[in-house]
Amino acid sequence: MALHIVLVEPEIPPNTGNIARSCAITGCELHLVKPLGFSIDDKSLKRAGLDYWPYVTVHVHEDLDSFMKENEGRRMFFATTKGSRNYTDVDYEDGDMILFGRETKGLPAGLIRANSEKTIRIPMSSDTRLRSLNLSNSAAIVMYEALRQLGFPGLK
Repeated sequence: MALHIVLVEPEIPPNTGNIARSCAITGCELHLVKPLGFSIDDKSLKRAGLDYWPYVTVHVHEDLDSFMKENEGRRMFFATTKGSRNYTDVDYEDGDMILFGRETKGLPAGLIRANSEKTIRIPMSSDTRLRSLNLSNSAAIVMYEALRQLGFPGLK
């Protein structure tokens, strides 16, 4: 099994490309939930992922509802600036799915409300002018903490 990084309606190709590269190099699987703000064969997406695309397992889902139905019963964590606990306070397990929202709006408010006990956050400044970290940085931070807890399986 592997960790699963889920991008819900990502908008910026370089962020998705960078996350795909991180998934490829760590063995995590990437899920893209439509609508996407770009084409998967977009040049800037490929450029950010460089030659790593053949090495990442990518699953594309038509919408959030179908993704949730397909993965009902799986352990999921929802990354949001409104998270109920720090990302380091979770005991991650092989096969966990970690969801990240789109760059401009994050995860849908209803999804966060319905899963409030499964929300996680990365501690940040309380200065409201500084909204959040870049999506690809956030994904890498949480991904590597989960992998650390699992003993970096398959990595040297």
